[in-house]
Amino acid sequence: MATKLYVGNLSPNTTESQILDLFKQSGNVVSCVLIMDKTTGKSKGFAFVEMGSEAEAAKAMADRNGKELEGRALKVNEAKPREERPIKQ
Repeated sequence: MATKLYVGNLSPNTTESQILDLFKQSGNVVSCVLIMDKTTGKSKGFAFVEMGSEAEAAKAMADRNGKELEGRALKVNEAKPREERPIKQ
């Protein structure tokens, strides 16, 4: 079963393909999404990477958490389920 990871403390210049390439070194990547601000179109500094299995996710966390990418120490952990938020009117 695939496991989704939160990847934080990303540089504003980090691209989705850089993240994808980095996490492919730890196993099969099912998906990679860099979160962008809807208004400015700039990175919000975090992404979600879905690994192919729990073992690959554990390896990715061990391999990448605290390691530098573009001068910043990455924060990598298992993503929490998305909470429902009230719709703005």
